[in-house]
Amino acid sequence: MNFALILFLLLVATAVLWVADRFVFRKRRAPGAKEPLWVEYGASFFPVILVVFFLRSFIVEPFKIPSGSMIPTLLVGDFIVVNKFTYGIRLPVINKKIIDVNSPQRGDVMVFRWPVDPSLDYIKRVVGLPGDKVAYQNKRLTINGQPQPVTRIEDYKDKDRMIVTPRFRETLGTVQHDILLEDEAPTYVAQTMQFPFRDDCHYNSEGFICTVPPGNYLVMGDNRDNSQDSRVWGFVPDENIVGKAFFIWFNFSDLQRIGSFR
Repeated sequence: MNFALILFLLLVATAVLWVADRFVFRKRRAPGAKEPLWVEYGASFFPVILVVFFLRSFIVEPFKIPSGSMIPTLLVGDFIVVNKFTYGIRLPVINKKIIDVNSPQRGDVMVFRWPVDPSLDYIKRVVGLPGDKVAYQNKRLTINGQPQPVTRIEDYKDKDRMIVTPRFRETLGTVQHDILLEDEAPTYVAQTMQFPFRDDCHYNSEGFICTVPPGNYLVMGDNRDNSQDSRVWGFVPDENIVGKAFFIWFNFSDLQRIGSFR
């Protein structure tokens, strides 16, 4: 469901009703006459929808985490807020950038329209920037020939599934974040799709090596062995970017998670 398009159509419809009432029908009504239903339930919603549309299109947008690919950073059921202007101002609905502000950086948690099906929003961590040579071999990340620092920390305990998974702290640029690596999971990528610039990637028994094409980004989930990401379906083009996730505003199962992500 394209909620942005639905909201835009509602905005246009209520705007037409509001303008018609403001400049035509209001002048024809007798003083003290009750507003018709189309004004009460149509035109009166225009200011509210206008504010919601502006905030959602240019400032912030809420999302709910549907899967465990970003554990332990983000859990299933987390409600997050996404900054819509960090990476530039984009026109709503068509998502075309009109003002360039910043570019995604390594370590950013980014929401984007899935290249395979742009009607779906995905969230992953930015690992490779345009021009980077990214190698993920034997579950260790190397960027432009430089191994990214990683240290073993306390294991992650999944309270729902009663599973303990090795947890590591990885550094990407200036960002430190936790990742999960399962000892028994294979190092190779089991299945891949045919995607644009597929020839820029090489897969072997130890993992993969990719050169990120211009205007694209390579993303991965923090739950490395349980994430379908750029390793499987390819790169994220700049025009698919939605914004940068930065805040958990609610979780029905664990109120302590509110504000725990930045």
